[in-house]
Amino acid sequence: MSKPFISRPHFPEGYLTDPKGFVDWRQVESQLIAAKNYWLCTVRPNGHPHVVPKWGVWVDGNLYFDGSPETRHARNIAENPHVSVHLESGDEAVIMDGLARAHPKPSRQLGVELARSYTAKYAAVGYAPKPDQWDNGGLFIVTPRVVLAWTKFTDDPTKFTF
Repeated sequence: MSKPFISRPHFPEGYLTDPKGFVDWRQVESQLIAAKNYWLCTVRPNGHPHVVPKWGVWVDGNLYFDGSPETRHARNIAENPHVSVHLESGDEAVIMDGLARAHPKPSRQLGVELARSYTAKYAAVGYAPKPDQWDNGGLFIVTPRVVLAWTKFTDDPTKFTF
């Protein structure tokens, strides 16, 4: 993944008076790696939003999640790849806009890394996939385009553009 361009998000007048700095991208990636639940927002064919919590893993600058291609969110992605993903905290926010798609059979190396990452996060709650779990589909990838993050909204709201 290339290094993101860092800027301040645009806010209407009066939202920010004296921001102090920017969030470090490494901190944002740490949050993306550590998160247990990712709120995925897709768009239904009628234009209405659909939001669902997903388990997933952040690997090599992308968010991977799995599931049936028959779910509402997977069908939405097939029609419109634009998604938003939000971590659970509103105080230390990470909000990602990107493009999602079904991922073809992963390479052996990627399958091993995904299985290792999922197992590290979710084995204690009963999910530890094998590297060949996604050989016949069911894997999705979100590639970030813009990520907004802050640790204190009035001090360091940061926009990362890829």
